[in-house]
Amino acid sequence: MKYKMTGKQKKMCRRLAIASAVFALSAVADHIFGLPWQIRLAIYLIPYVIAGYDVLKTAGINIIHGRVFDEKFLMMVATAGALGTGEYPEAVAVMLFYQVGELFQSIAVGRSRKSIASLMDIRPDYAVAVRNGEQIRVPPESVAVGETVIVRPGEKIPLDGIVIDGETTVNTAALTGESSPVDVSVSESVISGTLNLTGVITVKTTSTFGESTVSKILELVENSSEKKARVENFITRFARWYTPCVVAAAVLLAVIPPVFLGVSDWSIWSVWLTRACVFLVVSCPCALVVSVPLSFFGGIGGASREGILIKGASYMEQLAGIRTVVFDKTGTLTKGVFAVEDIHPNIVSAAELLDIAAACESMSTHPVAQSIVRAHEGHIDNRAIGSVQEIPGQGVKAQIDRLTYYVGNGALMDSVGAKWHECHLTGTIIHIAREYPDGGSLKPEAEYLGHIVINDEIKPDAAQAVSDLKALGVTRLVMLTGDKEKVAEAVSSKLGISEHYSGMMPQDKVSRVEELLGGDGRLAFVGDGINDAPVLMRADVGIAMGAMGSDSAIESADVVLMDDKPDKIAAAIKIARKTMTIVRENIVFALGVKAVILALGALGIAGMWLAVFGDVGVLIIAILNAMRTMHK
Repeated sequence: MKYKMTGKQKKMCRRLAIASAVFALSAVADHIFGLPWQIRLAIYLIPYVIAGYDVLKTAGINIIHGRVFDEKFLMMVATAGALGTGEYPEAVAVMLFYQVGELFQSIAVGRSRKSIASLMDIRPDYAVAVRNGEQIRVPPESVAVGETVIVRPGEKIPLDGIVIDGETTVNTAALTGESSPVDVSVSESVISGTLNLTGVITVKTTSTFGESTVSKILELVENSSEKKARVENFITRFARWYTPCVVAAAVLLAVIPPVFLGVSDWSIWSVWLTRACVFLVVSCPCALVVSVPLSFFGGIGGASREGILIKGASYMEQLAGIRTVVFDKTGTLTKGVFAVEDIHPNIVSAAELLDIAAACESMSTHPVAQSIVRAHEGHIDNRAIGSVQEIPGQGVKAQIDRLTYYVGNGALMDSVGAKWHECHLTGTIIHIAREYPDGGSLKPEAEYLGHIVINDEIKPDAAQAVSDLKALGVTRLVMLTGDKEKVAEAVSSKLGISEHYSGMMPQDKVSRVEELLGGDGRLAFVGDGINDAPVLMRADVGIAMGAMGSDSAIESADVVLMDDKPDKIAAAIKIARKTMTIVRENIVFALGVKAVILALGALGIAGMWLAVFGDVGVLIIAILNAMRTMHK
């Protein structure tokens, strides 16, 4: 992602360029002419002030307000000490390179923020509402549920809704990370924040702006910085105590040795004062204070570009330690939509059996009935359909062309005397039987025509998701479902999940997850429905399917997958582990280098130039390393 510097950053670049040029001229003049110390001090003060006047100003303001011990105070004291001991070039170099590090930090944070700012662009500026027959541009917040809005090509869809007129192609990349556009037409859902590409559509809203998908996402992103990881909180507490201790140690280093040795010579005092200044420069905690939050921020931004919303650094930290993943089945590993899997006719053709079943079920709103109608695809002649009677818990009875048909479960077949049989496949089995009029009376038994197998379709990437998690070292994969054992066993077997529990009520899922908690590593639960909210909150990390998932599931979860793809779970864990690895690298590197240079400085081996590397160099390297979290 290309990043353009802000006006403030460009101004800083120009200032540092001027300071560097003046510093170079001062150094050349000093070397050639051998100037007296008064003139040397004067010519070096010019680039010093140009480069660091804002540091000195901020440090002074902070001291007045009682905020003494920060990195700017350390820079002011260290450079003032260098000037006081005649180390004029070193003082300028420290301030100059410190400001270069600050600029570099600002650019790195800007790039990281831009990765999230691109997500923030999903917020629609307006909605075109149809009111009293007129199209009026209004704020999205003023549109009520059930109102009609017009969305033209190039406009963001302002609210969640259903398309009631028109068809178009929608770009969902900002929300889901999916680059391929999606075609939508009448009766299909659209979500707020996505971009209309090709056609004019009319949308009937299904939520207010405050409850829309775009609002929920923006809220999640805006609040993500509040959920700090344990390591972030540690660094904050560490810096609070670290800086005063460092200042005290520097004072002791400057005073104790000369006093202990009984030295009165200023040159000796100057040596120890220089060592104390080196100590102060090296000990600046910038690398830790900046790089650790930046690493988490970059990781959250990188995840958002993949359609993964992680609600804070603390959840990133938990996610990295996942060793057990517990799945809900319906809507998580499966599509949550019933579909005809197979047709097993008895004395009629498969096509005829489907025709009969679709005609009988055409009046029903039951999901199973709707799946049969969708599978039929052809025209259903309602004129041939007579009375249709729903039989609770069993199925339907329908009159078609003076014949009576029964469509339902085995209990219905038994009630009409049909000689039906079990199917070797798992799923919801819909049996069909027929009765003939015989001289005004019915035959003693119905004629069995066959059955249709209906299943909830497994998501195409579900098996790959399970495989990817195993490859990441997730040692335990569990599936919880309210379905019957036979169905649960079939799905878990297809996906390679060795452990499953069937017939689970919501409270049973919570109890099971509590039993699984506390094992090796952290536990993640992945769900989508309203009944998953309690268990999402109970798990170490709750992961919700965001596109089709319920509002309560999304709000209860710590991680939201915006495109409902289970393979994003492994991607989220990879991002979290990479982020935590980078955080640890930066901590070890920063503390290790500083400890070595601190020791060398106290012994008089390391000078101010090495101290500059120990501060600014470590900062820049840590920032560069932290920026790796923003990329795959």
